[in-house]
Amino acid sequence: MSALIRRYTAELCHKRMLKPNYPTLVLTCHVSTRVAPQLNGAAATTGLYGFDHLKTPKGFQRFVDDAIERSGELVNYISSMPSSAEVVRAMDEISNTVCCVVDSAELCRNTHPDREFVEAAGKASMRINEYLHYLNTNHSLYAAVKRAEKDGHLLTKEAHRAANQLRIDFEKGGIHLPPEKLARVNQLNLSILQLSREFGENITIDPGYVDIFPASRIPKHIHHLLKPIHRFTSGTSSGSLGSWNNMKEKGLRITTDHRTLVSVMHWVSDEEVRKMAYIQGNSVPHANLEVLDKLAAARHELAQMMGYRSYAEFVVKPNLASSPEVVISFLHEMSKMVRPRADEEFEAIRNFKREKCGQRCIDLEPWDETYYTAMMKSSGHNLDSSIVASYFPLPQCIEGLKVLVNSLFGAMLCNVPMAPGESWHPDVLKMSLHHPEEGDLGYLYLDLYSRKGKYPGCANFAVKGGCRISETEYQLPVVALLCNFSGSPGSSTVRLNHGDVETLFHEFGHALHSLFSRTDYQHFSGTRVALDFAEMPSNLFEYYAWDYRVLRTFAKHYSTGEIIPEKLVKSMQGARDMFAATELQRQVFYALADQTLFGEQPASPNDMNSILAEFKTQHTSWKHVEGTNWQIRFSHLVNYGAGYYSYLYAKCFAATIWKKLCQEDPLSLTAGTALRTKVLQHGGSKEPAELLNDLVGEGILKHCDGGIVPDITCFLEESRLVVGRR
Repeated sequence: MSALIRRYTAELCHKRMLKPNYPTLVLTCHVSTRVAPQLNGAAATTGLYGFDHLKTPKGFQRFVDDAIERSGELVNYISSMPSSAEVVRAMDEISNTVCCVVDSAELCRNTHPDREFVEAAGKASMRINEYLHYLNTNHSLYAAVKRAEKDGHLLTKEAHRAANQLRIDFEKGGIHLPPEKLARVNQLNLSILQLSREFGENITIDPGYVDIFPASRIPKHIHHLLKPIHRFTSGTSSGSLGSWNNMKEKGLRITTDHRTLVSVMHWVSDEEVRKMAYIQGNSVPHANLEVLDKLAAARHELAQMMGYRSYAEFVVKPNLASSPEVVISFLHEMSKMVRPRADEEFEAIRNFKREKCGQRCIDLEPWDETYYTAMMKSSGHNLDSSIVASYFPLPQCIEGLKVLVNSLFGAMLCNVPMAPGESWHPDVLKMSLHHPEEGDLGYLYLDLYSRKGKYPGCANFAVKGGCRISETEYQLPVVALLCNFSGSPGSSTVRLNHGDVETLFHEFGHALHSLFSRTDYQHFSGTRVALDFAEMPSNLFEYYAWDYRVLRTFAKHYSTGEIIPEKLVKSMQGARDMFAATELQRQVFYALADQTLFGEQPASPNDMNSILAEFKTQHTSWKHVEGTNWQIRFSHLVNYGAGYYSYLYAKCFAATIWKKLCQEDPLSLTAGTALRTKVLQHGGSKEPAELLNDLVGEGILKHCDGGIVPDITCFLEESRLVVGRR
């Protein structure tokens, strides 16, 4: 993190995320220009996201040039010692200006189908990040921020908080260190940035594969996900006994990227195929073993140079938890409380497998989990995933988002046309968040369909942060919501499984956090909050994807228009809760592994593998498979390094808010107004503990050893996660 860019860029709990979070860059970032929708007449040609510079790939170079030039003018202005209020405002404008480049380059790099644009965005990103290191080590800016912080009595409360955060973020960038140490910190930050990027690129380049013969070992309905292959085999000729001919045998290549791997684990009955796919999918890309080792070492050295015992301490200290010890204590408590129920679930799955396999069954293996739990959910609750999906055509799911916005906030999501050149792909939609009394509140791009070369997960990308320009003018926030649903616009086959619906609502929660933000400074806009608070709104919005009172407003059969039956929703809810403890165990395990990898004594790759294997035995009911390294494709270790526990914090906070505020009437305007005015509109301009207590009162958090932990009662009780609470 840093003073110039202080942001969380990010979701299936461990696969969704705010996107992307890069290290040590000092002011705050989202794209910052005033982009107005074209309302009347012919739309003027513009560039990507409404930036005139970005009509062509070469425009990125000029975009960087202009950002550096304007930032230089603002640096000179701050050096002339204006008032403290003007210092804070000018610092925020530098952030705004630079982030035009940073955020647009990141979105372009991860979504644009044109390689020229992608490469130009990559170069722009590296160049602007180098400039940021210059800004983050500018002592006149640092001195001006310190003066502004001391003049707190002359500032508004938010401005003083901004000055305080800027000073802290400057120091997290090492500006207070001796020159030789500062130079090393800058080297480490650039190295961390490059390693983080390399980690993600390796996952895309080397997803791994397994060749399966014959093709009949794979169910036909997932053949379209796989690549047909052939091999020649020898066989006897029918015309002459004893003579041999080569015969062409059809097979299938399973590319073990996450999405394909999940389908294979879910549908393939052949245990040997599942085993091969699981092992391969959890063993690549091999190059990331070294990358992750270097990343952990660089982060550890950086933290120690900054005076911290570990990178985990460096990351956790400014957040609610305050220390790794508080985090680990919280995780151990969760692990201990859920273990009995998780062991029960494990035994149930093992017994089910033995019933199906008879004497052929030796034991329950990790590659069995998805297959048998899916079968148990289906049989136990009479569920057919294709029937469930028939009630969730994607256009209706988008209508569901509109229903939420209207019911909860009295606002509307309206489709708006894009100017020529604004979009990066024909599939992209643009919507305005419009309030009948307040006007447009912000803009949302939806890029929902899977395509080659696109960022493979689901994420919420910042495009522009909200901030006050003057007494009468507010810069409206703009975000891009990315998913990777199969199909194409207009296709009658684009129907979502319910897990995808939940993901869409999760990411929409992030989007609303940004769109409703009304902070004075971009530094605090939307999701720029404490790391262990950032995922709360997104987790809260997952609840709306499960409540029948909400689902009946939009979940309608794609051909008949029939509203989803309440009985079916209850079956879905029952299936969801069947293995809730197993899923919670997994999240606790990931969070503990994350804390350990970036803890006080970073281990060698071999040591880390043995530690993770031991953790899996200690904190889950499942065995570790020798030779696998799940961590080398777990991108949250890069994006949320030492902060993965924040998902569990968010789940606990969201569970309490849902029970105390939303459960009685999930479409209540009163509840929505409270959520907007007491949490969403404040972004990071207030302490998250203050926001949480103001929203629901006491009982949502606890103070523990100098830090704050969520109250876990509602979270554990709602899914009956503790034995004896059924």
